[in-house]
Amino acid sequence: MKKILIVDDLHENIFPMLSEMGFEVNYQPSIKRSEILEIIGNYEGLIIRSKTKVDKDFLSYCEKLEFIGRAGAGLDLIDLPTANQLNIKVFAANEGNSDAVAEHTMGMILMLFNKLNWADAEIRQRIWEREKNRGIELKGMTIGIIGYGNMGMAFAQRLMGFDVKVLAYDKIEKKDYEYGLYAEKATMEEIFEETDLLSIHVPLTDETRMMVDDNFIQKFEKNIFMVNTSRGEIASVKSVLLGLQSGKIRGACLDVLENEKLSMLTFEQEEIYSQLFKMKNVVLTPHIAGWTVESYRKINEVLVNKVTEYIINKGEQNVEHD
Repeated sequence: MKKILIVDDLHENIFPMLSEMGFEVNYQPSIKRSEILEIIGNYEGLIIRSKTKVDKDFLSYCEKLEFIGRAGAGLDLIDLPTANQLNIKVFAANEGNSDAVAEHTMGMILMLFNKLNWADAEIRQRIWEREKNRGIELKGMTIGIIGYGNMGMAFAQRLMGFDVKVLAYDKIEKKDYEYGLYAEKATMEEIFEETDLLSIHVPLTDETRMMVDDNFIQKFEKNIFMVNTSRGEIASVKSVLLGLQSGKIRGACLDVLENEKLSMLTFEQEEIYSQLFKMKNVVLTPHIAGWTVESYRKINEVLVNKVTEYIINKGEQNVEHD
């Protein structure tokens, strides 16, 4: 019987699914890194969420490990080249929270455009201001999406009823038909030229880290709205702030921040964040775009399906080899 170590808090629906596959599960959501390293050599499978960084040092302890499952989207916590060298299969569950991210993205945009957060706060203080809370409409805008995977496509689907033009760019070459009815395939040059509202849906890699800097923002021909629900390290908060102050960024929706440990900001970050947090044309949420009641369950279902497929395929390969 193969053994799986789970080192993060997961929905309980994962346990019967793994048991049905014949795994012995050790669920340790509060375990510390040092404690993981003491026992990981005994496990064929590892499931993480966000707290555990699986770097080269960590992987050196994984004597029997066959696969790592990331219960969420993105694999930036895992040293993929080293895992590949060790023939450790790595899975993510991007499909599990794509609907949640898409709906959250829409919600943030509509809140920003209609000033819902500020209007709500004012009414609670007995302030009734109509003119200064006048909103704007999405209709007629061009939406630029960078990253057209599960998240980008789900967001594009949600835009269908808003009578907007949707341009999508993805680094991975796709056929025109893969963009479906939801978006037009675009180059980055076209994104820079036509976009009114930019939504970022790319993974964090060496290439995308700090992708949104001063130079990137200035490439847009129009003054734009910007949404980031991917990873905070993709966008320089300082550059976003400067863009907001200059008017190049008309408004921003940020579910993620460059440094999300708000009690551990550097002096410079404290200054930048303090200014950002005072702006009325900024909507902020604490990295919860993919964090719904439904996605909590679906992430596990997607992950277990991928593990199951891997185990079945591996078994078939062993039979053929034998």
